[in-house]
Amino acid sequence: MNQEKIMKAKMVTAIFIALAAVVAVFVFAGLYFDQCRMNRLEYIDRYEENILLAAEEIDKYNEKQTDYDLHYNMVLSDLGAARSIIFLIDDYTEKQKIINELHYCFVKYPSQMREKLADSSKALHDIADHLDKGYDEAKEIVDSINKLGN
Repeated sequence: MNQEKIMKAKMVTAIFIALAAVVAVFVFAGLYFDQCRMNRLEYIDRYEENILLAAEEIDKYNEKQTDYDLHYNMVLSDLGAARSIIFLIDDYTEKQKIINELHYCFVKYPSQMREKLADSSKALHDIADHLDKGYDEAKEIVDSINKLGN
């Protein structure tokens, strides 16, 4: 009889520990998914901030029309940062392709992109304002570049 009480106590303890472990798994899973969501939102905020910085840099150049190389390099830097950050966002695949192509055009075809700065600024402002037409405008800019030229 004494042996049965000891075994019963051990089983109750084991069941309690198992339930506590299951609850702990659910709590940590919930914390993990919440942190993933917060990270995603932070990546989106940083991406949009870099897009806006690139657009503002183009606007600064368009206003002053001086120091083209500095402003152009700042745009390249901001687009490069946006391109790196958008890579970390899961469901932005099509948007990522367009930003990659736009950044590529700025890197490879600076003389052609100089003529497209106003359009690029408008597209980037639209993207920063959460308008999907900004991506369409950026795609049009990329498609209008003569990739066989310089």
